[in-house]
Amino acid sequence: MSPVLVLLVDTNIVIEAVRTGCWNAITGQREVVTVEECAAELRRGNPSQRNYVVVTDAQIGRATIRALEPAAAAEFRLRYPNADGLDAGERDLLALAATLTEVFEVCCADKAALVAANALEWLGRVVSLEAVAKSIGARPNPELKRQFTEAQMRAWRTSLDLGGPI
Repeated sequence: MSPVLVLLVDTNIVIEAVRTGCWNAITGQREVVTVEECAAELRRGNPSQRNYVVVTDAQIGRATIRALEPAAAAEFRLRYPNADGLDAGERDLLALAATLTEVFEVCCADKAALVAANALEWLGRVVSLEAVAKSIGARPNPELKRQFTEAQMRAWRTSLDLGGPI
């Protein structure tokens, strides 16, 4: 198998990686890419929200932020008719993925994005934050929230593989 050249990350992955202290390690060892919408979501955060995690511009800048061309967004909507049911950041991230010629993985913990990846036959390219951290020897501290773990990702994949909901 070819090495993974690009790791696509959504807003929630960045927040959890920053919260658990593994963001710098991941961005230091992988080519991490996100889209403008995810970067904007990170900057729009709500500091009055309970357990808010501050993500600085410097931390956001550790990832490559790619623009999504309008034609690519439109093509994705044609390819995946439920695209508008996705969070805007995840929708744009998956639309970007559809344009890539590089080998890529998508790191996310959003159920709707996993359903979309399954429909697009990319479920094998979706990875948990825990798997990414382990692959580079990073140890998140404090512990990752459940939806970011490999155990949860396996459960979701199994359910989708069996034709069930997640």
